[in-house]
Amino acid sequence: MKKLLKLGASALALTIAAGAVHAEGKLSIYHWFEYMPQELLDKFAAEYDVEVTMDTFDSNEAMLAALKAGKMGSYDVTVPGDYMVEIMAGEGLLDTFEPSELSNFGNISPQWVDVSFDPGRHSSIPYQWGTTSFAVNRDVYSGDIQTLAIVFDPPAELQGKINVLDSQGEVIALASIYLGIPQCTSDRDQLRALNDLLQSAKPHWASFGSDTAKDVLVSGDAAVGMIWNGFSAKAREEGAKIEYAFPKEGYVVWMDNVVLLKDAPNRDNALKFMNFLLEPENAAAITNYAQYTAGVEGVEGFLDASVKSAPELNPPAGGKGQFIMACSQDVQAVYDKIWTDLKK
Repeated sequence: MKKLLKLGASALALTIAAGAVHAEGKLSIYHWFEYMPQELLDKFAAEYDVEVTMDTFDSNEAMLAALKAGKMGSYDVTVPGDYMVEIMAGEGLLDTFEPSELSNFGNISPQWVDVSFDPGRHSSIPYQWGTTSFAVNRDVYSGDIQTLAIVFDPPAELQGKINVLDSQGEVIALASIYLGIPQCTSDRDQLRALNDLLQSAKPHWASFGSDTAKDVLVSGDAAVGMIWNGFSAKAREEGAKIEYAFPKEGYVVWMDNVVLLKDAPNRDNALKFMNFLLEPENAAAITNYAQYTAGVEGVEGFLDASVKSAPELNPPAGGKGQFIMACSQDVQAVYDKIWTDLKK
């Protein structure tokens, strides 16, 4: 697929030709849907005389599966979440670079440099970070929403009106948080309780959908939607009468990252693009568009006022955010079985 970006589709592609057919180089991106402003890609293409193509995915797991199924060598960069960076590195899918190869490396916010999933940042740079929780239509339900029971043991008013992300890592992490059990537990009783919770909650869910997570809240087809905070902010701006929750039990915190893929066909242009994204003005353009938070210093002056004040981007003090953990192969196999059974 090589066509202009059409937002909201889960399988789409974008081609930007700078200098028409005379572009001196190429860049191939594998990215989340509705997560990159076209204007920013146009800007990069024009500045560096590069033809940019972009295909999209709707979950970390879908991206990994596609790469392992034969897409390695087709893309230069992709945008995995924190735990997926660690998984991809462990499977030999990432190339490395030296920080000195990126003149803007020093713009990375200090807390996002020496991260556990890529210590010292030798395969990745921060893209945006945010939270995963849920939003509730306040015309449908006026009660307390600061609990994960809204999703996993919902009140009668919300049963059958819930959309859940089609994202194994986030659904299982939130279920574990609700139960108060460790992520990646190998305890059989805890794993059984996790499976039982998900199976008991499933009849109350109307749908699994990531690329539609915003739309079903805007249309009113769902009264509750597991969702990313920026997508929730967009839904609210588009007229959904929703409130985003920061549950008392906890919620998922994530950092999306641009990674340099092994066998990248255009490595030099990939590094130019990564460096370009570390410019504060460019990082802020992504935040203004996607409504998450940049991992780059100096963006404040470029942010829209509505983004700065968005309640979805301002968790309460003392919030219990957790990163998704990369599990051992044995535990991951159990998680995969739980997820496959859940989706039947």
